[in-house]
Amino acid sequence: MQPGPGTERAAARAAKSSLAARLAAEPGVVGIGLARRDDVYVVKVDLADAGAAVLVPGTVDGVPVVTEVVGPVRPL
Repeated sequence: MQPGPGTERAAARAAKSSLAARLAAEPGVVGIGLARRDDVYVVKVDLADAGAAVLVPGTVDGVPVVTEVVGPVRPL
């Protein structure tokens, strides 16, 4: 039996919280959220530049992690 979407989402939220705590002080990380990829929840990490990708693991607690370089984030 496969886990339902609610269980999968809960696991992704927990992984997001764990990863956010680990990466909170890293200047190259500008955002962390959840996304859907191929019908699976993933943790999505937004980066200021590609060099920050070395800080991000491929999975957290079994949940896949993806990165995207979005550039620096500045207040409006």
